[in-house]
Amino acid sequence: MTMQVDLLYSTPDPERAVATAARSCYAKVGGEELFQEMSAERAHSVLATIMGSGHYSALEHASYTFSVEGVSRTLTHQLVRHRLASYNQQSQRYVRFDAAPEIIEPPTVTADPRAHTIFEEAMTAAYRAYAALAKLDIPTEDARYVLPNACATKIVITMNIRELLHFFELRCCHRAQWEIQELATRMLELARPTAPFIFKDAGAPCVRGHCNEGKMSCGHPYPQVQR
Repeated sequence: MTMQVDLLYSTPDPERAVATAARSCYAKVGGEELFQEMSAERAHSVLATIMGSGHYSALEHASYTFSVEGVSRTLTHQLVRHRLASYNQQSQRYVRFDAAPEIIEPPTVTADPRAHTIFEEAMTAAYRAYAALAKLDIPTEDARYVLPNACATKIVITMNIRELLHFFELRCCHRAQWEIQELATRMLELARPTAPFIFKDAGAPCVRGHCNEGKMSCGHPYPQVQR
């Protein structure tokens, strides 16, 4: 099953919105006037100042909402560890599987015929158990206990820019688990055009020339974005 990531909504003109929020701390005029008078050049100047000095609170005034399908519950169990975000996920309690659910199979398993056979047999057995419990009138919320983490799911994610930058730093890294790395990379590809100044150096720390992983470094710097 193919991962699908869509940007449903983002704060309009996010760079000007963030710069306006930052400038409001020092301006005599109100936010509306600041926003209307803020040029792109001025916005970039303000953004360079606040991001260079580590004053990231203003970045929380712009947010992004993504729709994600074709990912595993293994991924979403990692994803929800990013607590400064909002999530709504397809419920296995209320959504009953009358046919075998879509399954996400790791590429390492697919590449090995023996591993693929073992994986496929396990997935088939899990759904058979689920269906058998359902026939016994076991509630869906209890029958789901036998379903694997490989089950495909759908989730809607909302993050502000500050949390997105943190998410990209951790999850675009080559050392991140393969599936969530792919998700983070796709989310960054969708976010970057909406706020190119803010997201120009977003991604794994090695994009900015330094790896935070120390001895655990993969040794393969993330490719620089062509600008």
